[in-house]
Amino acid sequence: MLKNFEEQFIHYCKSVNFEINQNQIEVIKKLQNYFEKNFKSFFLKFFSKECNKKSFYLYGDVGVGKTMILNFFFNMIKEKKQRLHFNEFMLNFHDFVHKKKDKKEENIINLFVKDLKEKTSLIYFDEFQVTNIVDAMILGKLFDNIFKENIKIILTSNIKISDLYKDGLQRDQFKPFIKIMEDKSIEHELIIEDDYRRSKENQKQRFFFPLNQETNFNINKFFRKITKNKKLQSKILDIKSRVFKINNFYEGVCRFNFQELCDQNLGAEDYLEISKYSNFIIIENIPQFNEINSNQQLRFITLIDIIYDKNIPIAVTANQNLDQLTSSRSLQKEFKRTVSRLYELTSKDYKL
Repeated sequence: MLKNFEEQFIHYCKSVNFEINQNQIEVIKKLQNYFEKNFKSFFLKFFSKECNKKSFYLYGDVGVGKTMILNFFFNMIKEKKQRLHFNEFMLNFHDFVHKKKDKKEENIINLFVKDLKEKTSLIYFDEFQVTNIVDAMILGKLFDNIFKENIKIILTSNIKISDLYKDGLQRDQFKPFIKIMEDKSIEHELIIEDDYRRSKENQKQRFFFPLNQETNFNINKFFRKITKNKKLQSKILDIKSRVFKINNFYEGVCRFNFQELCDQNLGAEDYLEISKYSNFIIIENIPQFNEINSNQQLRFITLIDIIYDKNIPIAVTANQNLDQLTSSRSLQKEFKRTVSRLYELTSKDYKL
């Protein structure tokens, strides 16, 4: 008997005291249909045109519950599955290419997807976006092979498929990927007026501001509390022959200055490695962002995305309240997501 996702979603919302929203229920119904066409009935697979839809692409503004809904769906189904940050997935691909560098590009892609097929039949990318020209150029061939191997993909994003990598370098080489995704995806926009992460039930508790003596006293007091009975260690990470040192490492509790993480030439690979050893992160002295420090802002956006994806609670200090953090013009849309996630990450329960 096929699972009734709507009933179980309503039960889930009640159990965690979430408001039941009709727009979210409509997404659950579409996921039910996607599930039945792609994971269950051989008869439906054979006769239904919708079985050609290997991907479910859910987009909408920040804080409308996209991640919550696809997390629910992902946890419900019993398949070989992987939930990956997109940067992590592409790093895995590039590592695979490096190991097989004697092979032609098409053969490498085939080999990678065959290897992927043995591990999973469903991949989940949360907050999917493409910013790297190298990734943009390869994605069409890569996803085409993935779908041919009947590997399903579910994704959340802030933008519709046709706007992915908009204004990016050499976007013409990205258009085949857009065509594949539009052909293979059930695309749905989730519209809700409020950002649930900023609700009264989710008020920030560990966002300390402004930068003054009192804030410094409060963050130090909090830090002493969460590191009580933990030993100070010097954690040295070797990331492909690059050395990164975590100076304040207390058995999984890490404390950084913003400059340590975002002024250096670090990227997703470095942040993923840091996240492996972290169960709580403190980031101090977050600045206001503008055109001058937009590179640092882009690194910060990537960092928060990875921290959020890995479900690591944080505490931060800044000179302004969350609502008053500014952005460079080019990153305003992406930073809106970052601010929303900061609300949640600084209010997420942490057991001392």
